[in-house]
Amino acid sequence: MSALAAPNEVVTRALLRSVNVPGLDRPAALITLDNGFDHTKPNTFGPAGLTSLDEAITAALAADPAFIAVTGKPYIFCVGADIVGLPALADREQALEIGRLGHRVFARLKDSTVPTFAFVNGAAMGGGLELALHCHYRTLSGGAAALALPEVSLGLVPGWGGTQLLPNLIGIPAATQVIIQNPLMQNKMLKPKQAAELGIADVLLEPADFLERSLEWAAGVVSGSVTVTRPEVDKDMWAGVLYFARETLNQRLHGAVPAAYKALDLLETAKDADFAGGTAAEDEALADLVFSEELRSGLYAFDLVQRRAKRPAGAPDKGLARPVTKVGIVGAGLMASQLALLFARRLQVPVVMTDLDQSRVDKGVGYVHTQIEKAVTRGRMDKGTAAKLYGLVSGTVDKGAFADADFVIEAVFEDLGVKKQVWAELEKIVSPEAVLATNTSSLSITEMAAELEHPERVVGFHFFNPVAVLPLLEIVRGERTDDATLATAFAVGKQLKKSSVLVKDAPAFVVNRLLTRFLGTVFAAVDAGTPLDVANSALDPLGLPMRPLALLQLVGPAVAYHVGGTLHAAYPDRFGVSENLKRIADSGQPIVIDDQVNAEVAKLLVVGDQPLTAEQVRQNALDALAQEIRLMLNEGVVAEAQDIDLCMILGAGWPFHLGGVTPYLDRTGTSERVTGKRFLPRGAASLPA
Repeated sequence: MSALAAPNEVVTRALLRSVNVPGLDRPAALITLDNGFDHTKPNTFGPAGLTSLDEAITAALAADPAFIAVTGKPYIFCVGADIVGLPALADREQALEIGRLGHRVFARLKDSTVPTFAFVNGAAMGGGLELALHCHYRTLSGGAAALALPEVSLGLVPGWGGTQLLPNLIGIPAATQVIIQNPLMQNKMLKPKQAAELGIADVLLEPADFLERSLEWAAGVVSGSVTVTRPEVDKDMWAGVLYFARETLNQRLHGAVPAAYKALDLLETAKDADFAGGTAAEDEALADLVFSEELRSGLYAFDLVQRRAKRPAGAPDKGLARPVTKVGIVGAGLMASQLALLFARRLQVPVVMTDLDQSRVDKGVGYVHTQIEKAVTRGRMDKGTAAKLYGLVSGTVDKGAFADADFVIEAVFEDLGVKKQVWAELEKIVSPEAVLATNTSSLSITEMAAELEHPERVVGFHFFNPVAVLPLLEIVRGERTDDATLATAFAVGKQLKKSSVLVKDAPAFVVNRLLTRFLGTVFAAVDAGTPLDVANSALDPLGLPMRPLALLQLVGPAVAYHVGGTLHAAYPDRFGVSENLKRIADSGQPIVIDDQVNAEVAKLLVVGDQPLTAEQVRQNALDALAQEIRLMLNEGVVAEAQDIDLCMILGAGWPFHLGGVTPYLDRTGTSERVTGKRFLPRGAASLPA
């Protein structure tokens, strides 16, 4: 064990106590996992934590209990392996040893002759969920915040039995969803009800008296008064499901995420291999992946999302923030309506929308009401909450309703003149302290506020569509934005449960600037004569969430053309204006249909006679990204390269295995070739030298 010692491990202790349970002739052994901190620092397993659990199981068995149960500290069961220690592993043998240690300790619960139970009282991810899967039975709290096997998103596989136990418990289709599909969908979590319906838990219990009811239920199982039945797993469909899953991965990732393919191989093994053979295969896969560049990028990305996103670089003292008791929204279109629902749900304050006529206002409020109704119908919101939200959101054509609003955000047409006119009207209505926030995607905050009496209270508050899904919020400081306004913006962003990044007032800010440069480079290749399908597939080796033309279609050719024009005006040497893009926008035709290029759109194009190869298109796009990021860092658009990556992960959905973008540019040598140096120190998001 000395070779595995982790000097910085926050040790999760396994605390054993004897519990008398009515109806049983002898006590039960209850093991509680607790690292000594509150729920903000979840339980994890490193070598010392696994050893503590091993010792607790030994002591529990020695007491000859009626049953053994494992639970967690308040709100947390266990969120898995202590991944912070993974980069410290010196060689492949150490990686094998940590895998084998986890398997050996957890298997004691699976192989125990004494009944074993997992009382999953809170968040259970990765190795924590795998620990629960080793127990003979599982109860689950309806208040558990997150349930998942997220390893593939990081560049790993479930390495402590998950790939072998889960498919044989809930079937191969559901296991493939949990182990591969969900992690690749921005690390989607399971809700307790979903987990219970899949069969991961045997019973779903209310959180208020979860432990008492779990002990009672377990006693019933042991005494025979409660019978646990599980559906038989259909193994005839195993090969077909995995074939389809592999084809889907090929179409989406094109081999770019080794962990996903390793996980598929392990799921295939789980069909017929004995448990020892299957877990040995997990050990080998884990050891291979621990020393991959993708994992190091994944760990870096995980750290950005879990830590840096919660402590925004450059944010002012939160004590300067003003209270927000009412929100005004200028506009009642789709974006404005999404914002109204978000503000009402998260801030629980009155939200009023305005627009040019009553029909638009009614349509916007109607959208909010429809979304609330859908949430109730789907069981995502109770009727009491719905009734409160109905009362909080209102609409009017009279901007005078904003007189007592503390925070007003506009979501009107992306035109500087229109936005300046909106603020000029509103400044005469709202109080001098009210924050004026703009959801502009590319326009200057400084220019927007230039003619106002109080330009210091104007701030950029740029959301990403769909508002309810993408977690990024670019908070843009104009030249005269003051600290109180900025602090209020960050406080509101936190209440909205968004990850905020401070951005300098520069054209298109971060995500839109980079995506416009990226798409512009790809479309320049089309203008030169590169076939649309070649340009569209050129970036496949990166495993991006969408191909370039599908992304362009999502953004909207007209919007892309408009933002491109804004950036061309600012940086004409790097951002071109494609008339072909305007032709597509004017035609109203989709660029792609079912991920295939629309042949009718290709007929609209006027192109040159210098087509590029897919490799040339890809390298040009990467070179352009490297150049633009270096310029943005030199300009101080964000504090560091880490903020660029955080924005691309949270605002554009770029995957963890790329680390956002800069680790990949470093890994491929693009950074040094284009800009003369790396963006990150070697080893920060890559293997050490």
